[in-house]
Amino acid sequence: MGAIGENLQAVRGRIERAALAAGRDPADVTLLAVSKTFGAAQVREALAGGQRAFGESYVQEAIGKIALLAGSGIEWHFIGPLQSNKTRPVAEQFDWVHSVASLKIAQRLSQQRPAERAPLSVCLQVNVSGEATKSGVSEAEVLPLAQAVVALPRLRLRGLMCIPAPASDAAAQRAPFARLRELQQRLRAAGLVLDTLSMGMSDDVEAAIAEGSTCVRVGSAIFGSRTTSAAEAQGG
Repeated sequence: MGAIGENLQAVRGRIERAALAAGRDPADVTLLAVSKTFGAAQVREALAGGQRAFGESYVQEAIGKIALLAGSGIEWHFIGPLQSNKTRPVAEQFDWVHSVASLKIAQRLSQQRPAERAPLSVCLQVNVSGEATKSGVSEAEVLPLAQAVVALPRLRLRGLMCIPAPASDAAAQRAPFARLRELQQRLRAAGLVLDTLSMGMSDDVEAAIAEGSTCVRVGSAIFGSRTTSAAEAQGG
């Protein structure tokens, strides 16, 4: 087994321990391997280690990788900021989009999703930390946006995603995740059917799972370190 396979085992162990500590079934937490900036060879190594869900942030890089790995059974998740002029390839090639932050983007994804493909699973990105450098809608904007997205054809609203500001201690890490969980509960109380909380990265997997994460986005703990700016970081 190579280094990536060993890293995958270690991350799965962290997920299992965190879930059990929270009284949850580890099977209820999906591991999304964030493969942005890494090549098809590293993705194949992770595939050999049993990983099937991969996250990408850069459209052109991702489309090339998807073509190279066609037929391999990968579930592709787009997790980066999405500009309106880049929605078509994402709508056509991906299975999930975690970073919907406006009705315009959702409408374009809906219009451009091929009718022969399953509905595109989407999450709304919420800026839980109020950081100017982070994408996402405010908590006050989430309910009206969610209600509008649910009405769009060829999309399936699955839940919410966040990328909080880094924090060093567990209590500070958990606080924004708790806010996202409570926000999801309010949306459910309003009648929306949601099953996904996309939250947690390499450094705060345990805190996210303790607060109910159903999908952790882990890159560096699987593939190693990468060079990227804080504004670009959507999973790591």
